[in-house]
This record gives sequence, C-alpha cells and structure tokens, in this order.
Amino acid sequence: MAYRGQGQKVHKVMAQPINLIFRYLQNSSRIQGWLYEQVNMWIEGCLTGFDEYMNLKLDDAEEIHSKTKSGKQLGWIMPKGDSITLLQSVSD
Repeated sequence: MAYRGQGQKVHKVMAQPINLIFRYLQNSSRIQGWLYEQVNMWIEGCLTGFDEYMNLKLDDAEEIHSKTKSGKQLGWIMPKGDSITLLQSVSD
C-alpha cells in the first residue's frame, strides 16, 4: 500500500491473469500474445476459449514477425499457457 499526500491511501491492484483472460473472452477481443523464448515474433488472434491451465484457443490467428511486420496466417491455434509471456488487447 502506498500513501499519497495528506494521508490518502492509494491501493495498487494487480489483476489475476485468469480474470484478464476471462474479460478478453467476454468481449470477444482480438489479443496479442508474446511467447516464451520467441523474441522475434508474436501471435495475434481472436480469443474464443481457455482452460484452467491458461491454454488459449485463438481463431483467425496470425504469426507476426517483429522486424519485418510481416504476418503468416495460422487459422485456429491453441498455445499452451506455460509458453505465454504476455497478453494484451489489440486496438483496431
């Protein structure tokens, strides 16, 4: 807990990963996922499902290379939860 001037308390809250994934699923969000030990690419797709191990089901997935910004269509994929380093929503 941190304090702001005049005794005001500021609560720092970190969302649980499963809650974030559930929110993306409810909104039918297109997400971007960075994979463990894959520093030159990321995966984008529409989140359509997940399980208790944070394995994701992505439709219309695309592999995008960070240097060339070129993409490769993958269709639907299911990346394992332990290989996902970062998830974020893609703004259209």
